[in-house]
Amino acid sequence: MLLSPYEIKDLTDRRLAASRADGCIVLVDGREKVNLRFARNSATSNGARSTVDVTIISQFGQQSGGASVSSLDEAALEEAQRRSEEIARRTPADPEHMPPLGPQSYAEGIAFDAATAGARAGRLADAAHVAIAGAQEAGVDAAGFVEAGASFSAMATSAGLFAYDRGTVADLTVSARRKDGSWSGWAGGSQHRIDELAPDRIARRAIGKAAHAGEPFDLDPGQYTVILEPAAVGELLGFLLWSFDAREADEGRSWLSGKGGATRLGEHLLDRRVTLTSSPADPLAPVGTFGREGLPNRPTAWVEDGAIRTMFCARFWAAKTGREPRPAPGGMVMAGGPTGVDEMIRATKRGVLVTRIWYANMLDPRSLLITGLTRDGNFLIENGRIAGPARNFRFNESLIAMLGNIDAIGPTERINGGDMGVGALAAPPLLVKSFNFASRSSSI
Repeated sequence: MLLSPYEIKDLTDRRLAASRADGCIVLVDGREKVNLRFARNSATSNGARSTVDVTIISQFGQQSGGASVSSLDEAALEEAQRRSEEIARRTPADPEHMPPLGPQSYAEGIAFDAATAGARAGRLADAAHVAIAGAQEAGVDAAGFVEAGASFSAMATSAGLFAYDRGTVADLTVSARRKDGSWSGWAGGSQHRIDELAPDRIARRAIGKAAHAGEPFDLDPGQYTVILEPAAVGELLGFLLWSFDAREADEGRSWLSGKGGATRLGEHLLDRRVTLTSSPADPLAPVGTFGREGLPNRPTAWVEDGAIRTMFCARFWAAKTGREPRPAPGGMVMAGGPTGVDEMIRATKRGVLVTRIWYANMLDPRSLLITGLTRDGNFLIENGRIAGPARNFRFNESLIAMLGNIDAIGPTERINGGDMGVGALAAPPLLVKSFNFASRSSSI
């Protein structure tokens, strides 16, 4: 369900006025989305969802409690508010408690598009038809998911803060598979404007990868030169979003921790071509206008020319250490370069092209060591050309090492976030030396 800022203000004003606590915070989130699934070159289902969630947090001194309800019914809201107060009174005092945040100044967001918010099943069916028709012509099977819609987030406090932001997103993923089930390809895209989604380009990518003939190469594990397509790079960058935490760095729990309690802020830890930014006004991947605790999201360079420039800091830790509070980015853009994937392939004597990764997990936050699997489109490169499909690998690789072993960077593009649970991401393809494939995987 989409509510206007005026409707939200009316709701939150009533809840704040009804509060019996020393401090009160009201969070409201809602969304409206439509989706369509297809498999084996045929649409299989479509659906729509409309949700709204209200969370009320009550504070008595250093005690805090919260309760949520998925309803706008006044009686349900009243019950949730009283429940939050009861929970707060029974909760032990929190020594890191912070009172509600007061009024803030927010940037104007650009992530909302009326056409995307108004998209219906027919528009999604058109996108699916492009993939299905292309797969039928190529003699492969296509499956996928397309979704479009809008969402909003709002926050109000008894200290006078009111924040409201809205955004839209259109996502399309296509998995294509050879009829005999021996090989597959994948491609995906995400845009906050549905008119920029380009389903024909996404479908061609997936279908072209799946249509490769021949028995896949079964390569030995080891260190390889790899070309990571934007989807693979973006999946790994998702782990960086929460790693710029000042407190973790101060307490020695982070890749940004230095000696003797110092941090590595300002050090050149990555290739000097690596720049990572976030901004509510980024034209490719805008983040929300506010983050956790209601803190404003501002244009930020987290890494600039390989040097660590910024860390985020929660209000409690900022007050304790004398820093300015800053929210986690919620999304990220990696600056691109001039070298396209085809040019990277021509420059590679022997290596592996990786379409995307799957089931990635953090092994060690001190070195940003990640494990995961390649999936849906590995290819062996020999003497500057694609020699054929290559079976998948499990990898164990440090993001610090990966972002320090770059040979070439391509143009940045918005990627599909999938199950990463992060906001907008945009990444370039990377040509990387000495990427560690730890073992084989029999998946396709």
